[in-house]
Amino acid sequence: MKSNLPQCILIIAIIALLNFKTTPVNAQDQMSAVRATVGKLFDGMRAGDSLMLQSVFTKDCALTSISKNEADSLVVRTSSIQGFIKAVGTPHKEKWDEKIYDVKVSIDEPMAIVWAPYKFHLGEKFSHCGVNVFTLLHTKTGWKITGITDTRRKEACP
Repeated sequence: MKSNLPQCILIIAIIALLNFKTTPVNAQDQMSAVRATVGKLFDGMRAGDSLMLQSVFTKDCALTSISKNEADSLVVRTSSIQGFIKAVGTPHKEKWDEKIYDVKVSIDEPMAIVWAPYKFHLGEKFSHCGVNVFTLLHTKTGWKITGITDTRRKEACP
């Protein structure tokens, strides 16, 4: 009696290779989609477009900023996203320009975390730097930011 073991091994190997090829592509697509959501936030800030901003956040998104005061004590401020959206959409003299770099994305469906050092400028003038940590949720309409925590400082900026 002839064994089908070599054929079974070949079929299993082909299936494994096909799965290996499709999984990283999907993961890469998801990483690109997460990056695009965060990028749209900064595009909206630069444009002063509150509707663009509204589209990337969940309605209960929270913002937390961590800084140090003059006594070198930690100051933690938490606010709702609606105040931020209103501030961005209110006309202001200088463009709000936040640039991120060395971005790291981690995804575990349906959640993503983005770690992104940044430099913030008001118009052409440097304001502050720090690190943003975005928490995102994959919804029926795509990736949405559920929370942002950032550090802020004016010194020791790269």
